Amino acid sequence: MKHFLYATVALGSVIGMSLPATAQSPAEFYKGKTVSVVIGFSPGGGYDTYGRLLARHIGNHIPGKPNVIVQNLPGAGSLNAVRQMMATQAKDGTIITHFNPGVITDSLTDPEKIKMKFTDVAWVGSVTRDFRVCYVWHATGLKTWDDVKARKEIIFGGTAKGAGSYVNGAILRNVFDIKLRHVLGFPGSAEQRLAIERGELDGDCGSWSSIPDNWIADKKIIPFVSYAAVVSDDMPKDIPYIATFAKNQEQKDILDILGAAGELGRPFIMSKDVPADRLAAIRKAFDETMKDPAFLEDAKKQGVPVVPIGGEEAEKIIKAIYSASPELVAKAKSALE
Repeated sequence: MKHFLYATVALGSVIGMSLPATAQSPAEFYKGKTVSVVIGFSPGGGYDTYGRLLARHIGNHIPGKPNVIVQNLPGAGSLNAVRQMMATQAKDGTIITHFNPGVITDSLTDPEKIKMKFTDVAWVGSVTRDFRVCYVWHATGLKTWDDVKARKEIIFGGTAKGAGSYVNGAILRNVFDIKLRHVLGFPGSAEQRLAIERGELDGDCGSWSSIPDNWIADKKIIPFVSYAAVVSDDMPKDIPYIATFAKNQEQKDILDILGAAGELGRPFIMSKDVPADRLAAIRKAFDETMKDPAFLEDAKKQGVPVVPIGGEEAEKIIKAIYSASPELVAKAKSALE
């Protein structure tokens, strides 16, 4: 009987010691912790701008007010950062990953290469929907869609096949027969911009907010097509929308499936293994940050739009993307070769 009582007391002590860890509130967990915003590109580009913008403000809204730092982890069009989040990084709610949604399209059209679905991650939200354009450098002498289409060859850059810039360019090449050649392997858009200025590339496709302000003000670039049906307030209203050049329903359907990920613009995700209460706390902090006057003023100074999407809405968009028919996916895949 005495041994039974000792064992019961000992067991109770062990359970008692383990309770605080399992019953920790998000505020208790995050207090004194460091949260990392991992950006899937090198410093200096648009994703880096948005990642650092969020990192400067979201800590004020996370319970326990943890320290928030930024880590750049470029590679494979930002897929490297996503894979490391899923495989080796902490899954306790201290890692938030920022990536290019172009790799979502790649996961749909080339699943053997990507080997994952973005329904298998936890969505925090997106700072803005994407307002993407393709443009050429002023020195090329090209002015319009017809000029670009008549050119024997134009050369654009890219990080990898899954990146949004590659997807946009591949559409021009394979759906609209524009003679575009991609040079891949750039760490990020900052390096691509240098190559454009040096005349090594003719232009690029990317978010309007990522284009340097002086390029726009000094008319150093000529935007010849937009991938957004509705443009942001600071964009010229005369940039033609890509769908206006579609000649049949098949082309329109391909544009729909390949453009769907663009709705997610500047997304942030976490591991699906993050405890539900911590994910909820981070999502709430994200939503509050999107309305924070200091954050919005900072975004205005950076010259970047804020048209946010919450985590739950992002999940609905992802489910819709993966519900596309196999026939349509096959056609979209052909458009990305």
